[in-house]
Amino acid sequence: MSFERFVSFRYLRAKRKQKFISLISVISVLGVAVGVMALIVVLSVYTGFTEGLRDQIIGINAHIMIHRPGIGIADPDQLKQEVESFSGVEAATPNIFGQALVTSGKYSSGIAIRGLDPVTAGKVLNLESKMVSGKLIDLADDSGLPLIFLGRELASQLRVDMGWKVRLLSPNGTLTPVGVLPKVQTCVVGGIFATGMYEYDSTIGFVNLETARRLVGLDGNEVQSLELRVRNIDKADDVAVTVRQHIGPSYLVRDWKQVNQNLFAALKLEKIGIFIALALIILVASLNIISTLVMVVMEKNKDIAILKSMGARTGSIMRIFFYQGAMIGLTGTALGVGAGLGLCSLLKRYKIIELPSNVYPMSTLPVKVMPDDILIIAIVAVLITLLATLYPSWKASRVRPADALTYE
Repeated sequence: MSFERFVSFRYLRAKRKQKFISLISVISVLGVAVGVMALIVVLSVYTGFTEGLRDQIIGINAHIMIHRPGIGIADPDQLKQEVESFSGVEAATPNIFGQALVTSGKYSSGIAIRGLDPVTAGKVLNLESKMVSGKLIDLADDSGLPLIFLGRELASQLRVDMGWKVRLLSPNGTLTPVGVLPKVQTCVVGGIFATGMYEYDSTIGFVNLETARRLVGLDGNEVQSLELRVRNIDKADDVAVTVRQHIGPSYLVRDWKQVNQNLFAALKLEKIGIFIALALIILVASLNIISTLVMVVMEKNKDIAILKSMGARTGSIMRIFFYQGAMIGLTGTALGVGAGLGLCSLLKRYKIIELPSNVYPMSTLPVKVMPDDILIIAIVAVLITLLATLYPSWKASRVRPADALTYE
């Protein structure tokens, strides 16, 4: 151990006459620990919430969407085989979308109709896991009236349940001298789903492709889009570029990041703001470190003078108090990281905090610990505390032996 570290640790362990300085040292350590713990817990919860929201959004939406604006896709089977051969693509399914008015007796509501292929949709969408009643393959049943899957909130608004009949009125109807005669299709509620997001559960209805074609007015085997699922959702944008290069510019290829870029950009900005706000806790704790070291310098004024009289250099005196402040900062950071990870583990394991399901897309407080976040928090905390030691260390190095020992 070097001379500077030896003296620094002696100062930390020594029983000072001024007990108040020891108390401030403990408060400084706890302040850094609390700041680090708060940052870890809050950012882990925020990351968990962001990923939970992402999973809910992607749950009934594809990772990549292929459209042909104004024309549609006349031969979806051929395009499906082509894109499924690309690296990173797991599966593809055709999709038709449109707008309609759904009625049940005296209740009615606007609805976004989505036509699915019951056989291939389950490989791309996570709709099956969202079903409260019914199964995705039920949409393939053509023995009677076509089936429709409604969101739980929409079914509640229409006062319908499994087996009830609803009527769909599409604006893509027949042009007559008195106006457009809407297309009308009677469907049976064959399934109810709940995504946890009110906007989806109150506005979306799923039908099979044939029913959607009749409502929208498409011919033959035509669909409006092809939806893809990729192996790694974080690389969906790279896969989308590959698909776009191969199928040509006549198709519009968009990944989930592009579709929801405003939402996730806002969430990322909020995360940065939260980090800066909570980092102020560590900054406040670093002020305690400054006051602690300044008081230690005042208490050890004569000791510093003696050390300099014995040949200690200015740099050595600075390092003594730098190491002392660094030890306080490192101890507080280590305690904060341990406490933060421990609290995150408890929240994740025991689901202590419950959230109202009608407000949030998840029922319990989500926690997702990211190693990169932990590393950044620890580095920032250590840097702030090290910067806090510079002024007291410089102040100690400026002590003049002749002035400090004049009356001794």
